[in-house]
Amino acid sequence: MNDQARNGRWVLTVVLTVQFLVALDMSVVNVALPDMRDDLGFTADGLQWVVGAYALTFGGLLMLGGRLADLVGSRRVLGAGLALFGLASLIGGLVQTPGALIAARAAQGVGAAALAPVAFTLITLTYPAGPARSKAFGLWGMAGAAGGAFGVLAGGLLTDAAGWRAVMLVNVPIVVFALIATARTGLTATRDRSAAPRLDIAGALLVTAGTSLLVLGVVRTETQSWGSTTTVLTLGAAVLLLAAFAVVEGRVRQPLLRIGLLGIRPVLGANIFSLLLSSAQFAAFYFCSLYMQQVLGYEASVTGAAFLPFCVGVVAGSIIATKVVATLGIRNLLALGGTLGAAGLVWFAIAATPDGSFAYSILGPSLLGSLGIGLSFIPLGTAATTGVTPAETGMASGLLNSCRQIGGSLGLAVLVTVAATATGDGRDAAALADGYSAAYWVCSGLLAVGVLVALLLLPGQSGTPAVAGSENSQKNFGDGVDSAVSRST
Repeated sequence: MNDQARNGRWVLTVVLTVQFLVALDMSVVNVALPDMRDDLGFTADGLQWVVGAYALTFGGLLMLGGRLADLVGSRRVLGAGLALFGLASLIGGLVQTPGALIAARAAQGVGAAALAPVAFTLITLTYPAGPARSKAFGLWGMAGAAGGAFGVLAGGLLTDAAGWRAVMLVNVPIVVFALIATARTGLTATRDRSAAPRLDIAGALLVTAGTSLLVLGVVRTETQSWGSTTTVLTLGAAVLLLAAFAVVEGRVRQPLLRIGLLGIRPVLGANIFSLLLSSAQFAAFYFCSLYMQQVLGYEASVTGAAFLPFCVGVVAGSIIATKVVATLGIRNLLALGGTLGAAGLVWFAIAATPDGSFAYSILGPSLLGSLGIGLSFIPLGTAATTGVTPAETGMASGLLNSCRQIGGSLGLAVLVTVAATATGDGRDAAALADGYSAAYWVCSGLLAVGVLVALLLLPGQSGTPAVAGSENSQKNFGDGVDSAVSRST
């Protein structure tokens, strides 16, 4: 194996490890929350911030993390993000007070906001448009699905076996491995200085404050109603800050987000689809967990294991997508993935009954829905970078990841309200099942809208540059590493 191929495999190893790590930490703490509450003395209101602090900093800083990768180099941002994430995880596993754990989770979110865009960027810079990049995007999607599913399983097993601190400390060896792999990639620490890049400070402050307030307002709806003065003022301030961000970005020479990027139809379509997909996916994952534990009576570890078919479906969908994307094109493949995902959610909605079974209520809809989600990752990643210059790949990645994170937070908060309304005052299995079913129906509707967006905004087969034939597209996956490795900065 030549040096370029070896370096490229290490780059892919880093990308997959980072994606797995970020997805893992979005779900691994959920099962451990009751133990955290009992051990550290959290109040009911304070406990939600173990999840909320991570979501707040992660969602608020994603755009900044993506742009920093463009300006100072992916290697620097990757190393700093891993170091911060690992240190925060170590401290979080040793803390003795609720405030310290919340602070550690917030620091993890900052690290994740640096890592997620860089992982996506490294794929676009390292692999040429064609089968090599498509397979890399497929593996990237699999790693995220595996991290999310494994997080639920590991959270239950680790908490039962070693206590809640283990769900924080488990990140440390993963970070150490990622740092070692990064050192083996051959990525340089330099960047292109020809354009004298400068960070858009005003834009960074506005978008970080705006998205943070947006996530904050949504996360707090569990204790502050949507119509409360606090929620209205918080979300109103978020809208004003984001509107100011859009105005500023149209006037500065080197913006954090070039507004014209959203004028590229595939980029716009991919980000809208990502927003809708994550809104439906995150909420469905949440309600499925509650349905299994509160209606079917599953233990935490059994609930985690029951999510493994979802992971299998995503892997299968991603593998199939690599084989058919050149034939179907990104628009048709994304529409097909969205349709199957919506169908799986419809099945969930129908099968969410008090006397449901694993095979009918969980296994069947999980496999169908996850197959559709797996089919979506490759065309989604391709569309999000279509027409984007190498100098703006971090920007495009930060935008896509921001839409995903914000969509997940918004979708979950809205659908929790939908489920609570449908449940009413009832707390028995039948009432809970009715609430979860109502939420699933809305989730399926969101993905149906995503299908329409894909059909209207994405190019057909003739406009899929990422799968067009080229001399590079004939390379096998192992050799899908070119001189871009040396400029993946």
